[in-house]
Amino acid sequence: MAKLYFNYSTMNAGKSAVLLQASHNYRERGMETYLLTARIDGRAGTGRIASRIGIGADAELFSPGDDLFARIEARLAQGPVACIFIDEAQFLEPAQVWQLARVVDDLDVPVLAYGLRVDFRGELFPGSATLLALADEMREVRTICRCGRKATMVIRQDAEGRAITEGAQVQIGGNETYVSLCRRHWREAVGDAARD
Repeated sequence: MAKLYFNYSTMNAGKSAVLLQASHNYRERGMETYLLTARIDGRAGTGRIASRIGIGADAELFSPGDDLFARIEARLAQGPVACIFIDEAQFLEPAQVWQLARVVDDLDVPVLAYGLRVDFRGELFPGSATLLALADEMREVRTICRCGRKATMVIRQDAEGRAITEGAQVQIGGNETYVSLCRRHWREAVGDAARD
């Protein structure tokens, strides 16, 4: 029975590496996978999923307004697919998450979505919120704060390394822009010092 999975974390947790390894495992056993990533994030190159550790794979792009159910149904008409992988899932629209749920329910193909849970303000991305509501299974990909605790939050920083607390929810960037922290150090960074 197919399921909708949401694998979430902060920046630099290795979500893309886990996705690429899982896809490789299917392909190594002769099963096709279908990889999708957000058009808005071209850091790895257009139509590419890549990990900071140096592995990557080609992927098709999704944009706001795309009907992912129709795209996946069309891909399945070309031949069997054992699993669908979605990178940068936080950029999915809520309607697209529902479309992925229909892929699981109506086409009986598992969908594994990988993305951020919260933004630099500590707020859920709309796609992530819908995945948290609809996913059959959720898995946290863990990373650590500078103090060694589990990082669950992320700050956006300026060129001097100061935390930015306002701005658009989406700003594409990597290590130069975002830092993963535990909640306590996130609160300190954004000016809400932890109380003892």
